[in-house]
Amino acid sequence: MNSGFTVLTGQTGAGKSIIVGALNMVLGERADTDVIRQGASRAIAEAVIRVNNNPSIHEILRENEVEHRDSMILRREIRPAGSRAFINDTPVTITVLKEVGDHLVDLHGQHDHQLLLREDNHLAVLDGYAHSEPLLKKYHEAYQETSRLKHEQNDLRRRERDLREKTQLYQFQLKELDQVNLSMEEEEEIELEMAKLDNAEELDRQTGMLLEIGQEGEINVLDMLARMEESLGDLAEMESEFNSYLEELASARISLQELLRFAESYRSDIEFNPNRLEKLRQRVSDLNRLKKKYARNIPELIEYREELRENVNLSENFDLEISKLEKRAADQEKVLSDHAWKLHQHREKAGKQLAGQIESELTKLGIAHASFEVSIQTSPSEKGWVAQSGARLDCTESGIDEIRFAISTNVGEPVKPLSKVASGGEISRVMLAIKSIIAKEQSLPVMIFDEIDTGVSGEIAEKVGRTMRNLSKAAQIIAITHQPQIASQAHHHFRVEKWEQNGRTVTRLASLSGDDHVREVATLMSGSRVTDATLTSARELIEKAAD
Repeated sequence: MNSGFTVLTGQTGAGKSIIVGALNMVLGERADTDVIRQGASRAIAEAVIRVNNNPSIHEILRENEVEHRDSMILRREIRPAGSRAFINDTPVTITVLKEVGDHLVDLHGQHDHQLLLREDNHLAVLDGYAHSEPLLKKYHEAYQETSRLKHEQNDLRRRERDLREKTQLYQFQLKELDQVNLSMEEEEEIELEMAKLDNAEELDRQTGMLLEIGQEGEINVLDMLARMEESLGDLAEMESEFNSYLEELASARISLQELLRFAESYRSDIEFNPNRLEKLRQRVSDLNRLKKKYARNIPELIEYREELRENVNLSENFDLEISKLEKRAADQEKVLSDHAWKLHQHREKAGKQLAGQIESELTKLGIAHASFEVSIQTSPSEKGWVAQSGARLDCTESGIDEIRFAISTNVGEPVKPLSKVASGGEISRVMLAIKSIIAKEQSLPVMIFDEIDTGVSGEIAEKVGRTMRNLSKAAQIIAITHQPQIASQAHHHFRVEKWEQNGRTVTRLASLSGDDHVREVATLMSGSRVTDATLTSARELIEKAAD
């Protein structure tokens, strides 16, 4: 479709809802497998949208490694087993598709104007108009840090209560573990030492026998090797083939000497100490008792001992720790209060501007004496985190403000909440006024209105159409309508048609221009029986719109 104001018309049941559903699919909204045509393996919805220079979209695409193009291709495939999403032929998550779609298209469905009646949506409308994102981001960061410190305070106080009750037990356990003097390698060292003490007599006997055979007896191996080496040396002088064996024998004699020196040294260090052995056995018993008592091994007992030490130290210094944390929290509350108040003042200023612009737009839409108000209230609370002028205010992740839109459409009547005052037609016009203003602020490339003309007709419908036509100077506007006064304002007109083809129902868009455009507007005016008079009236409407 071309830029400007595009209108879709068609009989009820022709398939206009299919088009809206396809647009919702491609914008990342929930899609059901019922959209898959019988006999088909999948349903595909695709949209090509020319993108303005939008830094937010650039950033989203960069973060998700998607190529940026001036014309963005959004595609959604629905299969029985699930759905897939693509941006510029690159697979993305549905969340990313929706995030990009939110920056490209504003689709206002038949029932979306009811959202305006819900006051919890008013804050988002005001912030969208006011471009509150930078201030809101700083406030939110301060809110998160304040929340973290508050939780830390609560956790510390809870720990204080728990520790106060358990301090004596922790002190007793810490003393017990400190007295035992645990170390990581102790068990292995005890095991090695006990093995030596248990086998001291046998170790002494065997090393003594080794020394006797090797060097202490009347006939010993070391002397025999020396004599053999001497004889082999004589042989090597006469026959060179003995040389290699001479080297090996010399090496064997040296190795034996080293072994005998080690055995002699080892034997001298053997300790016959039953008392030491008994002490080690008692130590093992004490360690096993602790392991069983605490259901932990030695490394875990050492770690637990440090936890106990930390808890005991903390219990003895709670007042100081709490005081430090309270000061940090108080300082952070000042930061939060500063950001909250800046955001509040920004919203107040924007609210007055928005109210004035909405009143101006409503005048153009036929509500001449409308009085619109953006009410911004705060809630005092003794436990509030935000302080202002000596009072404390309640706050949420969105700030300290409660936003409420109110309107009066009659002279002399006070403003009241939208839900209690505005009729269906008035709500539609209020929504169109807000959309018109916000569209200019946010520079959305595409805005789609699905029967926003609910409850309006005649001259008011013409004004609604005129507003959308004027709005199309800033964005591409697509409207689905049954009103001839709105259809006559279109730069481009399409009729949604449904017919049978090869035994199946097919829906298509037929482009209308010239006489076809006039006849379709006339059909909207009088139904299927189009007369020369209605054709003339339709042509006059279209010519008037072009003025």
